[in-house]
Amino acid sequence: MHALGGSVVLSHVSSLVVQGIRPWGLDLTRVHVTRLDGGAGRIEGDIVHHAAHVPAHDVMTHAGLLVTVSDRAAMEAATQRDGEVALCTFNQVLHAELCTPERLYQRFETMERWPGTQKLHVPIRMADGRSQSVGESRGFWLFRQWGIPAPIPQFKVYDANGVLRGTCDWGWPEYEQLGEFDGELKYGRLLELGQDAGSVVFAEKNREDELREITGYGMVRLIWDDYQRPRVTAGRVRRGLGIAA
Repeated sequence: MHALGGSVVLSHVSSLVVQGIRPWGLDLTRVHVTRLDGGAGRIEGDIVHHAAHVPAHDVMTHAGLLVTVSDRAAMEAATQRDGEVALCTFNQVLHAELCTPERLYQRFETMERWPGTQKLHVPIRMADGRSQSVGESRGFWLFRQWGIPAPIPQFKVYDANGVLRGTCDWGWPEYEQLGEFDGELKYGRLLELGQDAGSVVFAEKNREDELREITGYGMVRLIWDDYQRPRVTAGRVRRGLGIAA
C-alpha cells in the first residue's frame, strides 16, 4: 500500500483482514485493491487490481491504510466464493459489529446486479451476528442444505430459579434438542493458567450433563470433520431431533 500510494484502496478480503476479521474459505495468497484513479483491472504479481466505482463514503482509513468499508468489503469478498463461505463472512462481520444487519442488506441491494451476487440471496437472508464462530455458521448452512429446521443461535438455558446456567451454540426447543460446535480452539480459549486440556474437557462434560438435566433435552455435538461428511452428519442431527429425512 505504501508503494501504490493513494491510487488504490484495500478491498475485498484484504480490507476485512485489516479490520480484524479472520476469514474462512477465502484466498489470502494475493492482496486485493480497487483502483481509485480509473486504472485498469489486472493481476500484478501478488496483487489483484480491481476496476470499480468507489464513492468517497465507501472508503475509510483503518490502521493508517485506506480500506473499503466493511459492508462493501464483505459483499466483494463473498462474490468470489460459494454461499457457505459468504454466510460465514457475513456472520463474522456482523458478530464483530463492523456493521449492522440493515446496512449489510442495503449493501446487497445496491450491489445485487454485480457479477457473483446472484448466489448471495440465501446467505444474506440467513446472516446473523449471534453466531460466534465459523463452525457455528457452517452448522447453520449444513442444516439448511439438508432440510433441518433452523435452530435458535446462542440458546440460553435457565434453571428452575431463573438463573442462567449455560448457553448452547444451537437450540431446538420444539424438538427438545441442544447443539454445540466443538473446535479445538474452543477448548484452548477456556484454558486458565496452569490448567490442562483434560480438566477443561471434563468441566465441559459436566456442563453438558447439567444442561441436559435441567432441560431434559438431548445434545448433539459437531466437530470440523463432520462438515466433510454432510450426509452422515445431517442424518445424525435428524435422529437427535426425531425427524425423518
